[in-house]
Amino acid sequence: MELAAHLVIPQKKPVLVCILDGWGENEIKDQYNACHVAVTPTMDALAAKGSSYYRSVMAHGVAVGLPTDADMGNSEVGHNALGAGKIIAQGASLVDHALETKAMFTDAGWQYIKPAFEKNTLHLITLLSSGGVHSRYNQLVGIMKGAVADGCKRMRLHVLTDGRDVPDNSCHAYMATLQADLAAFNAAGCDSKVASGGGRMKVTMDRYEADWAMVERGWKAHVLGEADHKFTDPEEALKKLKEGGDSDQYVEPFVIVDADGKAVGTVEDDDAVVICNFRADRVVEISKAFEYADFNTFDRVRFPKTKFVGLIQYDGDLKLPANYLVPPPLIERVSGEYLAKNNLKTFACSETQKFGHVTFFWNGNRSGYFNEALETYVEIPSDNIPFNQAPLMKAREITAAGKEALRSGKYDVVRINYANPDMVGHTGDLKATIAACEECDACVKELLDLVDELGGMYLLTADHGNADDMVQRDKKGNALLAEDGVTPLTLTSHTLAPVPVAIGGPGLPANIKFRNDLPNAGLSNITATYLNLMGYEAPADFQPSLLYAA
Repeated sequence: MELAAHLVIPQKKPVLVCILDGWGENEIKDQYNACHVAVTPTMDALAAKGSSYYRSVMAHGVAVGLPTDADMGNSEVGHNALGAGKIIAQGASLVDHALETKAMFTDAGWQYIKPAFEKNTLHLITLLSSGGVHSRYNQLVGIMKGAVADGCKRMRLHVLTDGRDVPDNSCHAYMATLQADLAAFNAAGCDSKVASGGGRMKVTMDRYEADWAMVERGWKAHVLGEADHKFTDPEEALKKLKEGGDSDQYVEPFVIVDADGKAVGTVEDDDAVVICNFRADRVVEISKAFEYADFNTFDRVRFPKTKFVGLIQYDGDLKLPANYLVPPPLIERVSGEYLAKNNLKTFACSETQKFGHVTFFWNGNRSGYFNEALETYVEIPSDNIPFNQAPLMKAREITAAGKEALRSGKYDVVRINYANPDMVGHTGDLKATIAACEECDACVKELLDLVDELGGMYLLTADHGNADDMVQRDKKGNALLAEDGVTPLTLTSHTLAPVPVAIGGPGLPANIKFRNDLPNAGLSNITATYLNLMGYEAPADFQPSLLYAA
């Protein structure tokens, strides 16, 4: 795995790789584009250098391994591509293929849960959404159809409402569709009901151990059948729980009960439990609660002995879960491994919300280090509040850590991720997202100024769009308004926008520029690019570098 020296660019450190998470380069530049509206002199100056030093690349769809160009990119697939240098068939694509070929229903994971179909209950925990970031409704339907065809007699759904990767308030339509599909399964002889639910940012789907209370609320609702809010009808549950105007993301946990007030779908010994999300980060914690007998992060009250599987394996190093329906993507020979094998030192830093992206996802879905002696990973704890309440997040602390790493002279590459544009953008708060973008711009200036002082080089990019569009639009691109004709309909999801890429620094040879023959380049092309900046040729199986020597 030896890297050859670049023919033109010297091996001169430091090289800064900076990711503005959720910062898209959107063609629509109006008042709802926070990246455009924000006062961003640093980004403006980078763009003003022209196409030799500033361009955009694709960050969604087939460019990042997703099934179609209608699929939004996300931080997981984005950082996979940035770290791997290759286009990897991602979770959604793998699940689609397994369903289309029916391989899912003959593989080991399915055979593991199938014995529960005859006399026990099949529990499906899912984000109720077609957003394509964590789950897709058509895949859920495929799993349910497969189970019923294989003799499942009792099925219970534990649903998490979205409002983030799909329009807010769409939970009602999704629930109505699910209820109609469950009615068909009931008619086919499978007792099928919604058993529990709640919003994705309130229940079950925590990540990076930021708020285990979310997972505990999910365990109580899904497994124990306990929640403050109990209803006999899931559609009525959503109507009541959203009367105060809460986003779908923050619906309180609820349990469905029968006429006697008994929960209709607690999890019991010998039941099968399937998590139907294909993205790892927000289901790792609930997976640990189902998988580990010695789990003690919260009191589970009881630990039913279930046949538990994930849709995919969410952590290859932890082998979590041990059983899964679709084999995970194999991401080998990623850039981090090459750096370690070549005795090159890496520093990676973000706050909790994106720490896993600059480490686990960047490294090909691996926990830990390739070589701990050569790698330093720093996690800045995120605030445990809605991010629009503190839109600056931990950008200053991340900047300070990055500057210290650059000044130390120890590292060949310093990798930084700013979470603000994505995490604040997901709240739908335009004013707060503008503030987030402005904060990131100011922090980036500090890093770039230090790179200049140290004689280094930099590459700045993003992993997907989000903050670049904060409003729902019609097919012509016009903003959609609420019934009052004034209030814009908030967009909280990622976008299909490409993302910026900028290079520079005093260490960059004058004849090194962006090439102009890769108009459809994607995030995976950035990997070879940053290796070139470090003074090395990229491996032959990586996507081509964006650079050329004029």
